[in-house]
Amino acid sequence: MAVFTEVTPDEAQRLLSALNLGPLTELRGIEGGIENTNYFATTSEGRYVLTLFERLSFEQLPFYLHLMKHLARHGIPVPDPAADARGEILHTVCGKPAAVVSRLRGKSQLAPDASHCAAVGAMLARMHLAGRDFDRSQPNLRGLPWWNETVPVVLPFLNASQAALIRAELAYQNHIAASSAYAALPRGPVHADLFRDNVMFDGAELTGFFDFYFAGVDTWLFDVAVCLNDWCIDLGSGEADEDRTVAFVDAYESVRPFTAAERQLLPALLRAGALRFWVSRLWDFHLPREASMLKPHDPTHFERVLRQRLPLPVAV
Repeated sequence: MAVFTEVTPDEAQRLLSALNLGPLTELRGIEGGIENTNYFATTSEGRYVLTLFERLSFEQLPFYLHLMKHLARHGIPVPDPAADARGEILHTVCGKPAAVVSRLRGKSQLAPDASHCAAVGAMLARMHLAGRDFDRSQPNLRGLPWWNETVPVVLPFLNASQAALIRAELAYQNHIAASSAYAALPRGPVHADLFRDNVMFDGAELTGFFDFYFAGVDTWLFDVAVCLNDWCIDLGSGEADEDRTVAFVDAYESVRPFTAAERQLLPALLRAGALRFWVSRLWDFHLPREASMLKPHDPTHFERVLRQRLPLPVAV
């Protein structure tokens, strides 16, 4: 959530007025993230988030926005996109696609314990089930085809050990994706980026999932793996925390039990989740775009996570 495009209060007010959200009282850029321009927009009517999409196109964005609407209708706590008088939820600001969504209450839990992980696990399973009848489809745009395209681009920035690891892991993931067990994995809309900073808690209460702009149709197990690689690891070493892992998986399975294929491939998908974010962070770090308030993430973090995931599977 960096600021790539500067939005003036007058420009924001024009959109807020079209959405009948009242006069603007505060507009504040949000620091962090690497894909979109985000502002907190406070009006007389409430608190909102204004997002300008820097990479996603007008053609791609309806999937994400309508998925959020769909999940909200099914009782999943997510930001609700605001519609204009014609019912449109995709807008234009500064010549770029834009949306205004409701701002969730609470704050991110950046040092989660087992209870937080259990809450996320159960809600993620509810979200997966709620998405089964969503009538739009779009692939995970940061899935295997993107890894295959991007690894050659970042390879020149790696040392010999890193290059050997990333090549070997990419080959392994292509092998897994071609297997019959992978084809049997349940799939549907996934968040694909449900890190600690994309979930809100108000005390012990989980108040929402947000930042759905990496969502797509993929295996539900990949979504689980992405979460386990963030919520249930030691951030310093990348090592899995057993108590948090068990709490997350048990809570998820209390809502939607894993299939046999999912149990078989969880170790492989944990590696896939680590590879995905290692590659994307390498790309953002070494090939950055200009933006105010942009702080690229350390790419070596997910290299460490991947190395921790190689020797031993997580017991479930």
